[in-house]
Amino acid sequence: MSTINLSRFDGSGDTWDAFVRSQPGWSHFHLYGWRTLIERVFRHECIYLVARTDDGAIAGALPLVRLRSLVFGHFLVSMPFLNYGGPLGTGEAVAALVAEARKIATASRTNMLELRSRAALAIDMPVSHRKLTVLLDMPDTSEALWKALPAKLRSQVRRPQKENVTVRIGPQQLDAFYAVFAHHMRDLGTPVLPKRFFEAARDIFADDIIFAVAYHNERPVACGCGFLWGTEFEISWASALRSHNAMSPNMLVYWELMAHVIARGARIFNFGRCTRDSGTYKFKMQWGGREEQLWWYQQSRAGVAAEGATPSQETGVFALASRAWKKLPVPVTTRLGPAIVRFIP
Repeated sequence: MSTINLSRFDGSGDTWDAFVRSQPGWSHFHLYGWRTLIERVFRHECIYLVARTDDGAIAGALPLVRLRSLVFGHFLVSMPFLNYGGPLGTGEAVAALVAEARKIATASRTNMLELRSRAALAIDMPVSHRKLTVLLDMPDTSEALWKALPAKLRSQVRRPQKENVTVRIGPQQLDAFYAVFAHHMRDLGTPVLPKRFFEAARDIFADDIIFAVAYHNERPVACGCGFLWGTEFEISWASALRSHNAMSPNMLVYWELMAHVIARGARIFNFGRCTRDSGTYKFKMQWGGREEQLWWYQQSRAGVAAEGATPSQETGVFALASRAWKKLPVPVTTRLGPAIVRFIP
């Protein structure tokens, strides 16, 4: 058995990404560009750990981000604001990386270490299954996918088309996307990510990020944004104005994104994380997808509850704040939200 040597990664992004892309189960959010984005936009400390064999070859990698505030607490997360992270590599390397992450979390008195893995890991660490994702396996053409969709779903896609809703796709849709997204997040009572988060993602991941916006009478009314990696596309953020719910513009956004990414080689449409039996879950499952359970491994500091210990608007003081947030004007929440959400992983 070879020796595993651990260190903080100080090589090039290309070297990190080459290893990541060689590993089964890698996701877009393991790529090195996210370190650049998080440091640039949020100024959080990024601890990118690497495991090497005796000959210096990379055997494992784990991206970690530290979020620390007096109000929300102190967290180490892989990866915050996103659905996936966690260690990649050989079994031996993964075990060593997780042990090192747990050591760092304990030494720095972190409230919670959370490794957002997409698959089960052979590690002895408490795991939360509170989140899952929905995946739709897609054929080679959008025509074949259309025929495979239930008749009721096809009629829901046609409804906004009959209302003259159109969808535009491309990086130039960022401003319109953010206008709908910020409004929708206010309605949900959730602080919104800063616009510069999406601007940085567009700049760093120009070939991977996709913005789609539905327009009605030239007004943006629904939107989606996600990332294409390998043969998989994940719609990471989606929103719609409640004033236009009756015409279901979000259905057309999803369909146009599916057709667009099929043409670019995607064969899996990932609807992103959700909670079982929620309204969002039911919306995603109606497309005929399959569930994929997420494995979020957690280590909490003594006295801190493990399950769901990262901040959530669904519980405690956050639920009260959420109700108040919904009553604020959108320009106010758009200005204040980014200063809050940067500490909520």
